[in-house]
Amino acid sequence: MRTLKEYSIHNILEYKKKLLRWAQQFEEVTWLDSNEYPQTYTSYDAILAVDAFTVLRTDETEAFAKLSEYQQTTKDWLFGYLSYDLKNNVENLTSKNKDGLKFPELYFFQPKRLFLLKGNVVEVQYLNMVDDEMDSDFEAISQTDFSEEFTLRTHQVTIKSKITKFEYLESVKTFLNHIQRGDIYEANFCQEFYDNEAEIAPLPVYEKLNEISKAPFAAFLKFESCYALSTSPERYIKKEGDRVITQPIKGTAKRSQNIDEDLAGITALERDQKERSENIMIVDLVRNDLSKTAVKGSVNVEELCRVYSFKQVHQMISTVTSKVEPTTDPVSILRTTFPMGSMTGAPKVSAMQIIEELETSKRGLYSGAIGYFTPSGDFDFNVVIRSILYNQKRNYISYTVGSAITAKSVPEKEYEECLLKAKAMRQVLEK
Repeated sequence: MRTLKEYSIHNILEYKKKLLRWAQQFEEVTWLDSNEYPQTYTSYDAILAVDAFTVLRTDETEAFAKLSEYQQTTKDWLFGYLSYDLKNNVENLTSKNKDGLKFPELYFFQPKRLFLLKGNVVEVQYLNMVDDEMDSDFEAISQTDFSEEFTLRTHQVTIKSKITKFEYLESVKTFLNHIQRGDIYEANFCQEFYDNEAEIAPLPVYEKLNEISKAPFAAFLKFESCYALSTSPERYIKKEGDRVITQPIKGTAKRSQNIDEDLAGITALERDQKERSENIMIVDLVRNDLSKTAVKGSVNVEELCRVYSFKQVHQMISTVTSKVEPTTDPVSILRTTFPMGSMTGAPKVSAMQIIEELETSKRGLYSGAIGYFTPSGDFDFNVVIRSILYNQKRNYISYTVGSAITAKSVPEKEYEECLLKAKAMRQVLEK
């Protein structure tokens, strides 16, 4: 079905820039980039998939069943996303909040052209119908000029908040009331920032955002007039053979240019009982989610509350793994763990019900997942956070940020955490 070829690359960072610029000629693009961040579980340094041969695009109705059929029928590489609101396909839930972006709930495509980067080698896999273009495409990529700076925007972006600070603080108090009554232990509360008259050039905005963040699960996604510019530090879930890995983030601290202050920030985050309790609650949740498809007794917490440093922030991350039978449907693993526990709360269903009541925007792709399937049914997906979403046709641009509300939450501090997470996105769009 696919023709494979390998090419050695002299300057891999330069090649990545050329490759992504070259990709913009296609209607369907998915770019996934680890930004050379050291990781225990990684298959490729970067992946580019372009030019759809087949597409699955659907709303929430039977979405996971349709995805399972698509994956099992094609048995090929598939790239795309799951929106947060597929929760309604998993549980008896609804989404009634306003949606400015109007993305499909689920979108995947089978690429004609695929580039897998590892070290200084790029493995190119083309469907046989276009394999006679491999060498000419490689030559065109090599000759692509990326030195000329794109204009970051063609219209001034003016970011507005969907809710006021006062409204945010009052909503946090309502969450705390739910926690005190025992309805939930924790919930991830989010707020949207947007402009409904935005005109931007998506690729240079992504390049600037990625330069600021250098996140390990960065993604550039394009189809029709819809774009996702993601600099996510968080893995949702990965399947590699019989092993499943999920790595929830809960716990954030700002970085400092002063080395001593920066190290002190790491120590403070490691010892912060509120942040640790947030993380441990979600670890318990994802352990339970993984157990639904795991071989009995195979769910294991490999890392608990370890602090990792990124360019913008320090994050507390845990790693939970399980093993599955070879006959397990890959999509069933996604369905029984979706959405990511770090973006919902505990208990999961109750938290999602209260989130829907108190948030004012439909999350859509935010806090969903972008990633891929391999022909063998392995997969890897990020969590869509620290991301700019853009519908070019509607001139609507949006980013959403949130924080975990627990019994120890102070509303003002939760608001400050949201602004910290929004800093890079606002900086790119408004300067």
